[in-house]
Amino acid sequence: MTGSPPESTPAAGRVLAIVGPTATGKSDLAVALAEKLGGEIVNADAMQLYRGMNIGTAKLTVAQRHGIPHHQLDVLDVTAEASVAAYQQASRGDIAAILARGGVPILVGGSGLYVRAALDHLDIPPTDPAVRARWEERLTSEGVEALYAVLGQRDPVAAARIEPRNGRRIVRALEVIELTGAPFSATLPTRQTVRPTTVIGLTLDRPALDARINARSAAMFAHGLLDEVTFLLTQGLADGRTARTAIGYAQAIACLRGDLTEAQAVADTATLTRKFARRQQSWFGPDPRISWVPADAPDLLDRAMAIWRAAHQGE
Repeated sequence: MTGSPPESTPAAGRVLAIVGPTATGKSDLAVALAEKLGGEIVNADAMQLYRGMNIGTAKLTVAQRHGIPHHQLDVLDVTAEASVAAYQQASRGDIAAILARGGVPILVGGSGLYVRAALDHLDIPPTDPAVRARWEERLTSEGVEALYAVLGQRDPVAAARIEPRNGRRIVRALEVIELTGAPFSATLPTRQTVRPTTVIGLTLDRPALDARINARSAAMFAHGLLDEVTFLLTQGLADGRTARTAIGYAQAIACLRGDLTEAQAVADTATLTRKFARRQQSWFGPDPRISWVPADAPDLLDRAMAIWRAAHQGE
């Protein structure tokens, strides 16, 4: 995208992060910035951790990466369960290594907790498979509403910050409360970065974002998502606790099994992705550290570079 040499980075140790809702073009901007700054990219999209999950996660192809090193892509089998704790250790190791090489680490993704795990002071609470299994059994037998009510009684602050239908997060909160005897909300991340960090957020008005999501959902199925999922099923996708629930993949599995038509799968994927984008906006929106830029700005790269330069001047 540019043949000019990378700009110098006088603020040693500074990290750049690109965040925001899905379908706003974070990955493309990150590559453009990496070319300008001599950077390397660290993925913060939980589903892009999985090998073979390419079309449905909008993962950049090797050609689209323009030779920029990418980290935390394709590091898990689809049968594995993604772990915020493991990701925190690995992503921070990548960031430190990039800085040691004299590069600019560019964290990019829309998985809010993973972004915070990489950037912010965040202690990952303990886990116990037996305790979690017990709460998961209650989730199955009693339903998500019942468990959300339990969480509301035990930790109303955490309940207010967790989406009421997110059974997995509710189970995790109740597991932590049982194991630690302390509120789950006490373990939630603070807005304090472990390194100097510039965070740029991409935003679009709702109609424009919805249009992009609808078009992307249709394009994924048109460009081979069902074939991708057919192959991943041979790799154990149906047994993966996390990967098989990803938006688009769950709908593709249902389509292949005859439970949905392709048109229904596309529509369901778009609907769920729009809801997911709203949750991402709710997660990132209140963070005062984020400098927001319209994703469709014609001078997007110039605006992002100006934010980066201003961060240096302020140090």
